[in-house]
Amino acid sequence: MTSGMTNSTVDFSIIVVSYHNAGDLTGLIASIDAAAASSSWHATIVNNAPDEPLAPIFASHDRVTVVEAGANLGYSGGLNLGMAHAPRSRWTVFLNPDLTLHPRSLERLGAVLEAGAEAAVPLIVDAAGHRQDSLRREPSVIAAIGDALFGDSWIGRPEALSETVRSPGAYARAHNIEWATGAALAIRTGIADAIGDWDDQQFFMYSEETDYARRIRHHGGSIGFEPGAVVEHRAGGSGSSRALYALMEVNKLRYFQKWHGPAASGIFAVVLLVRNLIRPHRPGARTAVRALLSARARAELPGGDR
Repeated sequence: MTSGMTNSTVDFSIIVVSYHNAGDLTGLIASIDAAAASSSWHATIVNNAPDEPLAPIFASHDRVTVVEAGANLGYSGGLNLGMAHAPRSRWTVFLNPDLTLHPRSLERLGAVLEAGAEAAVPLIVDAAGHRQDSLRREPSVIAAIGDALFGDSWIGRPEALSETVRSPGAYARAHNIEWATGAALAIRTGIADAIGDWDDQQFFMYSEETDYARRIRHHGGSIGFEPGAVVEHRAGGSGSSRALYALMEVNKLRYFQKWHGPAASGIFAVVLLVRNLIRPHRPGARTAVRALLSARARAELPGGDR
């Protein structure tokens, strides 16, 4: 672990989990000063890739601590390790490594928390500045059916028929949301302490942000979306494969089983199966079907048997 840990309370404690993201991290770290404006910050980077040491890169940076995990702990496990090594702070921010923060983005998220929200998320754009549809509704059987049948082909369908929020108006105004994709999330550190660790027992990666947001809301907290806080997300920076797609589908079911009960979860599982069966040429669809049906196949996915 590199030095750089501060003994005083900072405004923003930033937690980043890296898995072969050395090429992304310098850009992210370089963007934090302007994003935080006059607020203080410290970044804790958890390195899940033992074959790519990160400590030498940031050895001279007094506001960055690198924690070498020694193994791939997954996203949830990495975040938990990062929080255990992070300094005291007013706010905790969880960031993907493949982000660039726009000026004042962290400051604006902090203002949302200061105004009373327990958590806050930014507007996410791609490298060309185009909005990414990052806002989500609570998963439901009806939404899963709508997404299975229509995908992205009927953008203007009724809201209940999609988990993804696509309305441009929703991204133009500040409002409370149910959850958002997990590239960036700010939370009051006291609330993070109250709700506890990310669920690394069930979610190696994928659906961990859905679960964490549900726990914030279950605790009585609100999650504010702030369009004035903008971050750029490099598509594909977290990697993709057939196994990762299958894990994403399996973890959607694990989340549903955790929060929605056995009867609804059985229907949800059938919808997930049908969605992948009717699109067999989608990369990972056949792997997902096997994993949804077989405990042995699930144990072969990243993160092993959970």
